[in-house]
Amino acid sequence: MEKSHSKLQKYILATVAYYDGLLYPLTAFEVWKCLISTNSVSETDKAPSIELAQVVGQLQSDVFSKYLESENGFYFLKGRSELVEARIKNQKISAIKLKRLVKVAYWLKYLPFVRMVGVTGGLAMKNAHSRSDWDLLVVTAGERIWTGRTLVTGFAQAIGKRRSGKKIVNRLCLNYFLTEDSLEVMTKDLFSANEYMFMTPLFGAQVFQRFQVRNQWIKKMKPSYTLQEISHLKLMEDDFFSKAIRMTGEFLLGGTWLENWLRKIEKQKIAQNPKTHQEGSLVYAQDDALVFLPVPHGPVIFERFKEKIEQLGISH
Repeated sequence: MEKSHSKLQKYILATVAYYDGLLYPLTAFEVWKCLISTNSVSETDKAPSIELAQVVGQLQSDVFSKYLESENGFYFLKGRSELVEARIKNQKISAIKLKRLVKVAYWLKYLPFVRMVGVTGGLAMKNAHSRSDWDLLVVTAGERIWTGRTLVTGFAQAIGKRRSGKKIVNRLCLNYFLTEDSLEVMTKDLFSANEYMFMTPLFGAQVFQRFQVRNQWIKKMKPSYTLQEISHLKLMEDDFFSKAIRMTGEFLLGGTWLENWLRKIEKQKIAQNPKTHQEGSLVYAQDDALVFLPVPHGPVIFERFKEKIEQLGISH
């Protein structure tokens, strides 16, 4: 891209290029909402504030004619028009999957020590495909992460909805647990910024608000990022009945002996799992967070992104 182009133009092109790696064409509003500051790819300086009208105006100009195309209101890199049909198809698939997930996740609010449940990944972006699973981020009570995780995974296993081995489709992928005392995610890269700006809370509205505040590092990479003010339509109410059942369970299982025993047993299992030690894996198992990403997607997506911005000539 010519040096004469403005920073905003480079940000717009970088954004469309990054989401091309996620097979996700963007509307003009989404380009603004998901806007990537290319300076923040390698630096930690605060990204500038950019208005929606500025982005729309740029997209309607001829400056991107060499690089971008649009169809049905979506913008994408030249020659990638097939992404539009795929996204529309995935939106329909995601709506069905989310409806099914809510029916399963409804019961998680009754489990002791569960404080928040959020949908992440392709399903949160409404870009899930027919063979995809249900990615969840679960927040537990402080100092009860091992007990909370065991109850959630045990429940998913009992109802036949836990992802394992080749059993993937429409199953719960429980790879990220935090406590309500440690809501800041470990990985602070573009992939995580996208993952958590799209996260859809299903339960635990107040904890979700605190999660957003603790993860405002996202704004350094995505200048248009703002806290969600309106409750999502799928957000489940924590009523008197669910609170009573959860509190009763927490009273019965509240002994530190159980947490200590589960910590010891699970840490041994994690240490003995070959996936824990394979190259490139991200596995973290401590009292503040449990993260199980044996094959993280972020680095792969970022390498594709770097190749694209080099091809497009986008400089920082």
